[in-house]
Amino acid sequence: MEKSKSIITVVGKDQVGIIARVTTYLYECNVNIEDISQSIVGGYFNMMMIVDATQANREFLTLSQELEDLGKRIGVMIKLQREDIFKSMQRI
Repeated sequence: MEKSKSIITVVGKDQVGIIARVTTYLYECNVNIEDISQSIVGGYFNMMMIVDATQANREFLTLSQELEDLGKRIGVMIKLQREDIFKSMQRI
């Protein structure tokens, strides 16, 4: 089965538990984190993950909406994009 790589970005005011909440959700959805980078600049949290959703137990659109909803609950913005779309946007 071909991998289904996607990019997840998380941005917002830093607070305890952001990484835990997002990674727990991904674990529950059977989404594998292949790479992760995070930083805090001026009190703002920024995280980017490359994930493989090939074995996910939810459809891509459901994952995207649930991650967005999770972000609203914890006060950050979470965006899920397919890798090919993300690469195309970076060329513009």
